[in-house]
Amino acid sequence: MTRKTIEDMVNEAKLAIEELSIEELKEEIAASRSILVDVRDFRERLLQGGIPGAISAPRGMLEWWVDSSSPYYREEFSVNNRYIIYCSLGWRSALAAATMMELGYENVAHLESGFTGWVDAGEEVEEVASGGKWFNTNHDVISSLVPSNTELND
Repeated sequence: MTRKTIEDMVNEAKLAIEELSIEELKEEIAASRSILVDVRDFRERLLQGGIPGAISAPRGMLEWWVDSSSPYYREEFSVNNRYIIYCSLGWRSALAAATMMELGYENVAHLESGFTGWVDAGEEVEEVASGGKWFNTNHDVISSLVPSNTELND
């Protein structure tokens, strides 16, 4: 068996899903036609912010949260809704969108350029004020990423 790379997996996923440009996403947001889902880690969201109105569903929990047979199922997910997924660069969101489709969600797309493209285009970014029970400030996140014997300057 030939070994696949993550790039191979992402490219395969992209063949099976709908990819949206920033302009197409803005049209969807304006029309209130879909639910925007940020699959980035909560630390990324705390440090960088997010697209206004997006809900958070970390990539590592997405399958569990969207599958109604899972003990971790979240009621905000329904196969009847339209979802647009995004991550930082569009790789995790492509895999996430393909996975949701495998789990029976037929109306799923992803932001091709990811949050990085959104920011680079000068679009609005919403501050994320809390990382839930783990982190409450950017300082909390940054301090978790550096060795404990390193002094941080605020």
